[in-house]
Amino acid sequence: MSVYRRPDAKDGAFSYDFQLGGRRFSGSTERKTEREAKQIEKIKREEARAVIKAEAALFAPDLTLLNATARYWQEVGQHHENASNTLWSMGWLKDHFGESILLQEIGDSKVAAMVAKRRGEFVPSQRLPGRKYKKPEVRRRVSNATVNRTVTQPLREIILRAGALWGARTATIDWSEHLLPEPKERVREASTGEEAAIMAELGRGYDVAVEFAFINGCRRMEILGLEWSRVDFFGRQFTVIGKGNKSRVVPMTKRTFEILWAQQNFHAEKVFTYVAARTVKMGNRGLIKGNRYPLTEAGLKIAMRRAVPKAGVKNFHFHDTRHTAATRVLRNSNLKVVQQLLGHEDIKTTTKYAHAMVEDVLNALEAAGAKGPTESPTETRETTDKRLKGLGKAG
Repeated sequence: MSVYRRPDAKDGAFSYDFQLGGRRFSGSTERKTEREAKQIEKIKREEARAVIKAEAALFAPDLTLLNATARYWQEVGQHHENASNTLWSMGWLKDHFGESILLQEIGDSKVAAMVAKRRGEFVPSQRLPGRKYKKPEVRRRVSNATVNRTVTQPLREIILRAGALWGARTATIDWSEHLLPEPKERVREASTGEEAAIMAELGRGYDVAVEFAFINGCRRMEILGLEWSRVDFFGRQFTVIGKGNKSRVVPMTKRTFEILWAQQNFHAEKVFTYVAARTVKMGNRGLIKGNRYPLTEAGLKIAMRRAVPKAGVKNFHFHDTRHTAATRVLRNSNLKVVQQLLGHEDIKTTTKYAHAMVEDVLNALEAAGAKGPTESPTETRETTDKRLKGLGKAG
């Protein structure tokens, strides 16, 4: 029986129940006459065939880019920390290649053309539409790192997964030829003078957040997201939520304790706040001059961007406070300690700070060389033994 009325159906509607492709499909037709119910069942059968066909396409050896991205999203992409970025990348790839292209049709030539197209694109404008600006906007093209992160690496991951795990047909691609060279991450450490100069240009709560960053090496979003529920004054420690939504516990130094203690009563939830410089109305919400509000990412970025050049410091960004803290801690400990402080899973990531150890060795060598040769060089063991024997005979 394709449609039937369930004995316990309170609304008197017919239900459908059928099998297709080894799967069972059932539910209510929401119709009270058998004729109408059979029409609904016919529609449900067509929908079921479409579902089975679509699912089969996801597991076919000849995968289209549309089906490959859909399966990658279901298995991997939606679980990424920045899933919205992954979704954007897959959309860009489908727009560029076309959704119907087969994976085995994407070879070195097409990948090279893809990279060239992405390199020619500009960084999105940061200016507000309709607003007048004194200076014309200088547009710059996306960096090599952006090209790699947004299109080349996502495509590489999809194709490699399709070939290795899904058994799909793919072309042989030399990815090393398409990944653009990127400058190595620099490790910029602020001198004590530079730090003092930057701090002197900050205020209204931004100075507190930046000093906290210089001491503890926390990322900007870790500082903005710090809440009182994760501050333990009794245990003298606080917990930040870092990349991948992973938490780590950081012990409080005396100065950190003082900073955090002074922030109490400014906001019920957020630790770091700023004082509004002026009253601003923004729809249903606004700012009142003199009142405190939780720090925002945009606000902290702007404050730092303005303070650094005013301080006369060059080539220094907010993230460099993290580099500064890590380098200073390393000079008084070891890489394992720095790894724990920064929350690095792999100590290889922490080894970029090893330059501090090399510089310390160099400074020690320079200091030793400046003193010149010692007046009484250290005796060799052989010389010492002879002298001791002589003393023994004399005794």
